[in-house]
Amino acid sequence: MNYAIKKEKNCLLVAVFGEIDISITDSLREDVDRALDNYGSGQLVIDLSGVDFIDSSGLGVILGRYKKVAGKGGKVFLAGAKPQVKKVLELSGLLNLMEEYNTAAEVIDKIS
Repeated sequence: MNYAIKKEKNCLLVAVFGEIDISITDSLREDVDRALDNYGSGQLVIDLSGVDFIDSSGLGVILGRYKKVAGKGGKVFLAGAKPQVKKVLELSGLLNLMEEYNTAAEVIDKIS
């Protein structure tokens, strides 16, 4: 597993490591959805500080979780994206939908 999911204060924190590509997107999507349902959190923080590469399937997972959380009145935050990942997020338009922070801790402190 290339990710960890945990409840942190009043949000769900998803930390991903390595690559977000087709090899992990199905399990990532299912596990994040399950955690959102179980914790009922309206705040999702996706920590990308350990991510070196993201492809279109990874962008789809992030966008899908955004739609799910935002549809229930919640917010999704992105944290720690490296320059090459940030460029892909910018080109995809995801940074226009979600707030970006330098670290996950910064987001959690702000929203807690």
